[in-house]
Amino acid sequence: MKGLLYTVEKEKHNEKDLKEILKSNPQIKFVSLMGIDLGGNATDEKIPVELFLEDINDFLESAVQTDGSSVELYNIATLNNAKVDLKPDSDCKWYVDYNMEHIDSELNLPIGTLRIPAFLIHDNKKVCSRGVLQRAEKYFKTSLFEIFEKYPHVINNIGIDSVSDIEDIILTSATELEFWVNTPEDKADLEKLYVSQSLKEQYWKRTHGIIRTCLEKSLIALQNIGVNPEMAHKEVGGINSSISIDGKTNHAMEQLEISWKFSSPLQAADSELIVREVIEDIFTSNGLEVTFKAKPIHGVAGSGGHTHVGASAKLKNGKIVNIFAPKDMKNDYLSELGYGALMGLLRNYEVLNPFVTSTNDGFNRLVPGFEAPVCTVTSLGHSYEVPSRNRSVLVGLIRDIKNPKTVRFELRSPNPLSNTYLVLAGCYQVMLDGIKASAQSKLSTKDLEKELSKGLGEDGFYLERDRMYRDENDVFEHYTMEERNERFSVPPATVYENMQNLEKYKNKLESLKQGNVFTEAIIESFKVGAIKKWKKELSNRIIDDAMDSIRSYSKLHEKENMDALDEVMWNSIADIKFNVMKDTLTRKSLFTQIKEALEAKDYAKASNLQLELKANMEEIQQLYVKYKKNIY
Repeated sequence: MKGLLYTVEKEKHNEKDLKEILKSNPQIKFVSLMGIDLGGNATDEKIPVELFLEDINDFLESAVQTDGSSVELYNIATLNNAKVDLKPDSDCKWYVDYNMEHIDSELNLPIGTLRIPAFLIHDNKKVCSRGVLQRAEKYFKTSLFEIFEKYPHVINNIGIDSVSDIEDIILTSATELEFWVNTPEDKADLEKLYVSQSLKEQYWKRTHGIIRTCLEKSLIALQNIGVNPEMAHKEVGGINSSISIDGKTNHAMEQLEISWKFSSPLQAADSELIVREVIEDIFTSNGLEVTFKAKPIHGVAGSGGHTHVGASAKLKNGKIVNIFAPKDMKNDYLSELGYGALMGLLRNYEVLNPFVTSTNDGFNRLVPGFEAPVCTVTSLGHSYEVPSRNRSVLVGLIRDIKNPKTVRFELRSPNPLSNTYLVLAGCYQVMLDGIKASAQSKLSTKDLEKELSKGLGEDGFYLERDRMYRDENDVFEHYTMEERNERFSVPPATVYENMQNLEKYKNKLESLKQGNVFTEAIIESFKVGAIKKWKKELSNRIIDDAMDSIRSYSKLHEKENMDALDEVMWNSIADIKFNVMKDTLTRKSLFTQIKEALEAKDYAKASNLQLELKANMEEIQQLYVKYKKNIY
């Protein structure tokens, strides 16, 4: 496959170059527009290349119509106004997606599709995830120049003499992608997975067999399309696979991670989507199952999509200055702009969180004990010289005292299926809110550090009185749940609770809406979509899965081999089974109560019952493992 075309750079998005490229690459048979709806779903509108070539200019400058009912734009693309247009984005990288299972018999090459990132247009407005992120990038840059003009001390203190010295603001973003892979139909041995994880037997271990091959193929494919992978390795989850007589991998169940170089926010989000597709294509074509779910296996480490955000000023003399880095890395953690950005992330997280975690699966991952953040808190480090590596916090400060360019923030709560476009847009919006506040305060870096490190009940000029925002301890080991809730506030536990924060914190919602980046229509559409999916999954998939589990827990002991302990444990199991699943003439099961609450649109009640169901299912699973161990 040497010599295949994999990307078309933005400089060549014109009629002359495109005609030449497509005619000299006859294996590219289709053009596909990739718009991203508010649910993070990518469209795949395949158009034969011949039609594309007939009128390229019209295609690039206008838009292709599609049916709004096929994309997730609740309350925007309605039944009586469903027309949505797909407009190609000519200002980004385009990709060629090859189908390795479909070989052109004449060319002996795989059939290719030119995938063009696009915007979804409704009533002449960009209503898609890419459009929101594009607006966020533009507004962040424009606003920074205005801040620098009005409050020059914030750039003077990082070594920039004047705003006129700045040529451009460069935003840098990246994600880390974790995922699970296994041989089809293999069932998880929860106890083996848990023990292996506790012993960290799989972490950074050498891959082998078909998994090694697929991982290497994925990295090569990503290099080909210019994503520039930096690292791939085993994660903490997984168990040892076995090799059959014919050399095939059996019983593989491993967690892997791939990361790649930083780029602009819009490019970073596009890249993540492409990376997921490449990985899935390569692993599945080799007979392995891949899942990007946040918590595919209960009780074992879930998969994260840690998201990194940074910003720099490009000066007219060619120098690059990280605006979050202090002038003296040995005397400060951050610059005034850096402290403002970090405080903005933490203070406004209640309204950013709904866009980060909007699924039941996402909430299944966010539980204490699995390096998944639950508390709205950050860690800076025990000293300016020693960087923080606290993995229990929501926002990590990444810094290398010898290299100021590396200073950035790592949001640890996203998962592989979070809508990265909206997550990044939200991050830059709430960071900007904090930057504005810190610049207006004219406080020094030491005073801003004091603000971020304030105690419970202490007043702040920006941060809230009844909260703490910084802690250098492992917040899960060092505090009880009650102590965490008191210090860092009570986190939402269900999708419904999280979406309610968009109503509860109207004042903080303004940080997302500034500059008309997140419009009322976008926020409402996202919320409606998240709640609809939550309701459907809860009333069907979650209850059905729980029902299957309940039925699988059967009585194993008999009179001749039992002890009173067996009877006591089984009775406890039977009581939970009865409470969760069995309706009688005098009482309704937990399943029925949930369904009735959803039908009555009493979502608060359904949300509370969901938590009760989750607690019951966790308890019965643990009880049954103990019960089985005592049966011989």
